[in-house]
Amino acid sequence: MTTALRLFLLGCLFWAFAFQAHAAREAPLAPGMVNPGYEEHPAWFRESFLDLRDDVKEAQGKNRRVMLYFYQDGCPYCSKLLRDNFGQRAIADKTRQYFDVIALNLWGDREVTGMDGRTVTEKAFARQLRVMFTPTLLALNEKGETILRINGYYAPHQFAAALDYAGQGKEREGAFRDYLAANSAPAASGKLHANKRFIQPPLAFDDALRRSKKPLLVLFEQKTCQACDELHLDILKRKDSRPLLDGLQIAQLDMWSDAPLITPDGRQSTAREWARQLDISYAPSMVFFDASGKEVFRAEAMLKAFHVQSVLDYVGSGAYRKYPEFQRYVDVRADGLRSRGIVVDLMK
Repeated sequence: MTTALRLFLLGCLFWAFAFQAHAAREAPLAPGMVNPGYEEHPAWFRESFLDLRDDVKEAQGKNRRVMLYFYQDGCPYCSKLLRDNFGQRAIADKTRQYFDVIALNLWGDREVTGMDGRTVTEKAFARQLRVMFTPTLLALNEKGETILRINGYYAPHQFAAALDYAGQGKEREGAFRDYLAANSAPAASGKLHANKRFIQPPLAFDDALRRSKKPLLVLFEQKTCQACDELHLDILKRKDSRPLLDGLQIAQLDMWSDAPLITPDGRQSTAREWARQLDISYAPSMVFFDASGKEVFRAEAMLKAFHVQSVLDYVGSGAYRKYPEFQRYVDVRADGLRSRGIVVDLMK
């Protein structure tokens, strides 16, 4: 069977199913089943006994605050929050720095104990707080009082400003609307940045590795991603990045898409499913494979140009075989550049 035919048949197997938020509020699900449209929450969300008095106290002891996240299964904007916002390392790290995030189901039946000591169900608690939209996020201060309420979805650049405002106690200095107007970063472009030098569909990575012995770099990205914009519009376009790219085969994937592909080890999959199997949580993530299809390195952090270039060189030059510890290689590379009179700035 040809690669083209394999990919055609594969594409026929995958269809996107759009689930609308449903009203099956009371009927319990059979054991082991989940609601249609369920989105798994980040592993770093707080596992809580839902006594907010304890949660607020424990968060304060860690110099954090509590953020309540009201969601419902099948909510498309909840999905955007989890993917486009918490799917960016910088936003996830900022949230974890400032908050213990507690997820509450708008229609749930778990018992919640509020700051007044009264215990009610999640859905009754949501009614008490007049939660009308999902997602709704409430940032609580050290007394358990709401100091910022986000009704609905905020784009990442606005959401990051909201995290700073509530996480840094800026409510003491003025209104959020004024802070947002003065401190909101530029919006992300909202698109993937295609490049003609990248591997083009059909994405058969096993064939690509057979045809060329160059290592394979797969860029897992998403459309709403400022770090992805910076990577393509600045870092990869720099003169000293281009020769490093020549030592690699490069592919770009939308980590949330159902685009069919064949993995380096010959399995049929989709971008979304493969990202899940590889445990890709953040965009952009850079995953490298050797000629045999084995993953040899990955970078999932927010990186500036020097470290992106070091990652490209680490794998493209084969230095990962000599230096199993990436940081040791970075030091060697930086010393080599300085010896040639090249200024090394880690933050440019």
